[in-house]
Amino acid sequence: MPRPRRTQISIEDTSWYHCCSRVTRRAFLFGDDKLTGKNYNHRRTWVENQLLKLGGIFSIDIAAYSVMSNHLHVVLKIDIYQANSWTDREVLEHWHQLFKGTEITQKFVQGEIIESNEIIALKHSIAQYRSRLSDISWFMRCLNEPIARKANIEDNCTGHFWEGRFKSQALLDEAAVLACMAYVELNPIRAKMADTPEQSDYTSLKLRVQAALKGKQATRLLPFIGNECLNQPKGINFSLKEYLELVDETGRIIRDDKRGAISSNAIKVLTRLNISSDNWIKITSEFGKLFHGPVGTLQELTSYCDHLDKRRRHFSSCCQYFQAG
Repeated sequence: MPRPRRTQISIEDTSWYHCCSRVTRRAFLFGDDKLTGKNYNHRRTWVENQLLKLGGIFSIDIAAYSVMSNHLHVVLKIDIYQANSWTDREVLEHWHQLFKGTEITQKFVQGEIIESNEIIALKHSIAQYRSRLSDISWFMRCLNEPIARKANIEDNCTGHFWEGRFKSQALLDEAAVLACMAYVELNPIRAKMADTPEQSDYTSLKLRVQAALKGKQATRLLPFIGNECLNQPKGINFSLKEYLELVDETGRIIRDDKRGAISSNAIKVLTRLNISSDNWIKITSEFGKLFHGPVGTLQELTSYCDHLDKRRRHFSSCCQYFQAG
């Protein structure tokens, strides 16, 4: 039986999560459908546009994503501090980009007078919306539901478009985060949908490469900010250049289906992560098979399980790959 989402998310341990949604019936409802001969690539554009839109509304940052033929992956970072720093008006303005809210919240945003007997209801709505805007379940709901409705209208049918609940994995340390990001962005390479990472359509990596060619970082994605330092901006504590080199070389090895080698420049990142190059290739090519629950070192996994009162540390044997070895 699936576990309640509250038993899978522990902000105390990590704000990073990997989510995956798959379409129902294992159908190719994105991309080319060989059975019907139809092409549904425009639906992948729907997903990508909606995903990036939500990144600007929720207090949740997008670190990586890939939209495949019959499923999607996304790596998210919850920003509780941002949600708590928003004013009441900002909370409602963000929420009203997705939902109408209530008559009282609409009055407040429009600057109309709120009666004394409406204040309690207003405060309750604001607190509820503030919580939802930093909630992964609400993020995925707002991503998946509009796509399902549009696809069903297009197909002139009703029923489920997505398979039940989305899959959620806690990423417990920076090694798990970077490995999962690389795994997600290399999905098209493993599926032989692209020859190189920069040619992978509907992925965050393509956005990052396009921006990097202009000397910039992708504005709608969580940025890479270099090595950790005091008073640093929000972002990923690696340089974009190092990450792109590492993913590009990893992708070419996986695509060529041979052992290959990681260069000395890219190996610096693995040294910092304390992961051997062999383990890195295994993790980024088999992440979905190796890990079906929280991902990280044994120490981080133990702490995570303790905080959520989990009696067993499932898949703890896979922690061995997050070490130099």
